[in-house]
Amino acid sequence: MSLRIAFCASRADIAQSALAGLTRRYGDHAEEGADVIVALGGDGFMLQTLHRTEENPAPVYGMNRGTVGFLMNEYSEHGLVERLEAAEEAVLNPLTMRVICTSGKERRGLAINEVSLLRAGPQAAKLRISVDGKVRLAELVCDGALVATPAGSTAYNYSAHGPILPIGADVLALTAVAPFRPRRWRGALLPKGAEVSFEVLEADKRPVMAEADSNAVRDVAQVHIRSEPSIAHRVLFDPGHGLEERLIREQFV
Repeated sequence: MSLRIAFCASRADIAQSALAGLTRRYGDHAEEGADVIVALGGDGFMLQTLHRTEENPAPVYGMNRGTVGFLMNEYSEHGLVERLEAAEEAVLNPLTMRVICTSGKERRGLAINEVSLLRAGPQAAKLRISVDGKVRLAELVCDGALVATPAGSTAYNYSAHGPILPIGADVLALTAVAPFRPRRWRGALLPKGAEVSFEVLEADKRPVMAEADSNAVRDVAQVHIRSEPSIAHRVLFDPGHGLEERLIREQFV
């Protein structure tokens, strides 16, 4: 039986052109019942695709037709079936974000890369950080803070000087964004099963927003973050170019 491939693409011209060429060559199966979903775009579109197909058991194979392609494979119209059959699979568990707003309203979101808190006004944020219900840092004055998965550790986390985590590591990175007090606080590595909670201090004077993979919530009072093992995103990579190799390589450039 031939491989049933479902294609999707970002709205960028280069991605749409690739979509047209690939569907002419390989056909296009509906996502429901497909053996594999091929996403054409950049990392942002890949994250959108993974979230959108969360309940679809088919793995997702990305090809880079965007600006950034850390989660993507190199684009080629040739030999796609053979590449898919030889691809290596990585399983990613997202973070779940539960936000309590200053109004008392509750919002939720999922993040494959990271959940971040950022100041939403001219003054620095003041955050209290607890892990599994125990206060670990009574006051962090900063531009923000984030919790990153291994898959997301090379994204915003790395830009904020957080550590790159091996893909198989059962840990999360807790990283401050431009910390002012404590000035030398370098963040923490936490067990994957830990729940990280942020309490926004002086929320009226120092407003904070929270974001889970571009799903933003404003007027935040509290944010509770934990890994969600019940959700497993299957992502395919060309042999020798999987996430583990990319994470190692990124540390030597």
